Amino acid sequence: MRLGAISLLSACLLLAATAGNARVSQEDLRKQVLESERAFAATMKARDFEGFTRFVADEAIFMSAEGALRGKEAVVRAWRKYYDKPEAPFSWAPEEVEVVESGTLAYSGGPIYDRGGKKIGRFNSIWRLEAPGRWKVVFDRGSDFCDCAK
Repeated sequence: MRLGAISLLSACLLLAATAGNARVSQEDLRKQVLESERAFAATMKARDFEGFTRFVADEAIFMSAEGALRGKEAVVRAWRKYYDKPEAPFSWAPEEVEVVESGTLAYSGGPIYDRGGKKIGRFNSIWRLEAPGRWKVVFDRGSDFCDCAK
């Protein structure tokens, strides 16, 4: 009886350990990042500054022509102005997402639009997996739109 209980306990522990190490597929990770980027962008439309701050990693670096904002506090302080008015000054949407094989870092990029919907730039973001299913932006860079065909 005692040996049976120990065997059952061992089997349960082995199953629990195996289930805990189940690998999330690359496609599922890509979908997580895509959904995170869309939710991040939705904070601008919803005028949800607190929501915006939840997507920014503590050691984030947001780069622009004026220089780099280093750390969450600096990013949040600088981006507050984009959330103060009732209407969003711009919006963005992901067009592409890639996740490294380890599943811990990801890239997202896509267009930036003015409030009228005209394409004015492009964003490029690097996301880091902070906890299962929870991604945060560690690097972000926007650039002006180039209609290079003209």
